[in-house]
Amino acid sequence: MREFKRNQVEGAISRLSGSPTGEPSPELRTRLKRLLETDRSLGRNPRSKDPEQANFAFFSADAPGSGVEVWFSDYEAFALFTAWRLLEHGWPQASAVSIARRARPKLEPKHKEILTWDPNELFDEKKILAGVRAGSPVVFTTKPVYLVIASRHGRRPVDAESSGQMVEIVDEVELMRFLRSEVGLSATTFELTTAAHELRRMLGHTEPSKRGRGAS
Repeated sequence: MREFKRNQVEGAISRLSGSPTGEPSPELRTRLKRLLETDRSLGRNPRSKDPEQANFAFFSADAPGSGVEVWFSDYEAFALFTAWRLLEHGWPQASAVSIARRARPKLEPKHKEILTWDPNELFDEKKILAGVRAGSPVVFTTKPVYLVIASRHGRRPVDAESSGQMVEIVDEVELMRFLRSEVGLSATTFELTTAAHELRRMLGHTEPSKRGRGAS
């Protein structure tokens, strides 16, 4: 399993946000730091049956002692990137962490599976165009996977405590079935396959810092 320092995750996300050098802006660093701090501050209870209570969103274990640097797995880097995407689309910080926690039991194994898929097949433009169907979402991969955040109340929840909110990981067929089966559903979707492979590629262009900056 690959592991990355925080500076590497920041750099990869910075590149994906449009920075040609990969140097994170102060705003991006602050947003990521607050996501990590919020996740840590909530703690966890591994015995809980509630995935939001049982899981950290971005960590594998409780905080180590002072001076010990935290490393992030491929999945944890991806979870942080996904939460950052939520922030960029206007979701509150607490909601982004809540969603990432609840998604983890399904998203972590699916992310592992996605990274086994051949990029040459996934991003073949001819196959992508051949697979276009009327009414289907616009995607840039032959095997899209979606994070779906939905509310039966007909509006997007504004905080982590909103009732009726669902968090699902689905493929394209499941997505269309899901959306058609729910009356009055308000849903936000994020395509994950392209994001997972792009983040992996960008992480490959990073180097761990030699100093302790970025430890969490």
